[in-house]
Amino acid sequence: MADEQLKREIDAYVDEVWEDVVADIASLVAVESVEDMAAAREGAPFGPGPREALDRALAMAARMGLDAHDLGGHAGYAELKGASERQLAFVEHLDVVPAGDGWRHGPFELVREDGCLVGRGVRDDKGPAVLSTYAVRFFREGGRTPSHTLRVVYGVNEETHMADMDYYLAHEPMPAFAIVPDTEFPVCYGEKGCYWADVASAPLGPDARIVEASGGIVANAVPDSAYAVVRADAAALPAAERIKVEPAGEGLARVEAAGVAAHASKPQGSVNAILVLVDYLRAHGIASPEERAFLDLEHEVLGSWDGSGIGIAASDDDFGPLTIVGGMLRLRDGRLVQTVDSRFPATVTAERITGAIESAAERCGAEVEVTPDPDPLYRIDPAGEQVRILTDAYNEVAGTHARPFTTGGGTYCRKFAKAAGFGIGGQEFEVPSWVGAQHGPNEGLREDALKQALRVFILALARLMRTGV
Repeated sequence: MADEQLKREIDAYVDEVWEDVVADIASLVAVESVEDMAAAREGAPFGPGPREALDRALAMAARMGLDAHDLGGHAGYAELKGASERQLAFVEHLDVVPAGDGWRHGPFELVREDGCLVGRGVRDDKGPAVLSTYAVRFFREGGRTPSHTLRVVYGVNEETHMADMDYYLAHEPMPAFAIVPDTEFPVCYGEKGCYWADVASAPLGPDARIVEASGGIVANAVPDSAYAVVRADAAALPAAERIKVEPAGEGLARVEAAGVAAHASKPQGSVNAILVLVDYLRAHGIASPEERAFLDLEHEVLGSWDGSGIGIAASDDDFGPLTIVGGMLRLRDGRLVQTVDSRFPATVTAERITGAIESAAERCGAEVEVTPDPDPLYRIDPAGEQVRILTDAYNEVAGTHARPFTTGGGTYCRKFAKAAGFGIGGQEFEVPSWVGAQHGPNEGLREDALKQALRVFILALARLMRTGV
């Protein structure tokens, strides 16, 4: 089939199914599919929300005539058998991060406003999951039999541990090539190493002035809010930018800090509310000696998003600069506990990051607990055939000249032998200022960017099936 005829068929198909696409995105967005291990059970190993989202996705795929399979709630997939067992797979996730505050509308209702679709998961990753399923459905229309077997894999644990893909790959064959739409167009061919740790202060002791402390809702995002209840006279605490102070009871003050949220992999331009709070407490002496030592450590480790505060700033041509952020602060069992998230290039190792944090922590008696990542870096050949096909498909449909790139985000790509990030960013589609990014309030995308993405997915699949992939 000539590509021009194929493109006309794709355009007609997208127009025909679009309202169904929006309805299916709305169905998935309506589920608060946040991991809840306290409510986990057989068949719902990550909690009831992810289970419900998986049920809805599988029902959607079955309605389209695809073979839908549930892997005990760990993951699922929808398949269209091809002339060959050689498999091309979209790999998506249906779990989301907690909604947090600051939403213009309810986070779990899909809103159509100002040319955008808005709701938790529209961008990350429920919207792409629906588009991928409709892309596969295209090749079932008119009795076609694709040359390859096509799958859409639905994960439900990407935002925390990716245990879903470990289970999936232990029970299902590795695809010849995986497309992971959990990034931006045109193609992401590599991902930085991911590093996570918890840093806990020494016991704060009886002289502690911090009674409560909390900041952030997930470890992998720059938080836009944080607060501490401290032993102080609220009336005596001065006003400050991004700080709100109010009485919290006799001899107590509540200090609230406001920031600008961002994904942990892209902290440039963000404002970490935890650091705003930390620096206010430091500046006004609201801390015991033990608390002050830990607050100083916070500033040293997290005060510069590039790691220069502890001497680990680094960059390379493929991956760009190292980033380091603190996503969550909690007061737990008499200790302040801070999460650390770093995304690092090939010129740095996790061991070097640990050494730098531990060296700083030792000076104030803090302890560091590192979460090991067995897959620190992921990269495929940016000049390879699959990357070229995906890039060309996007540029033709979008009318751009975008080039492949790498990211600091960690996606399912690193779980597969050969995979590329190929997802909905579409910088040419500007959104109103109130529409947010993934992991933040008012997560959303322009509706025409989503429609364009469906066209791109179908064209890219058609071309991949012409190759020996």
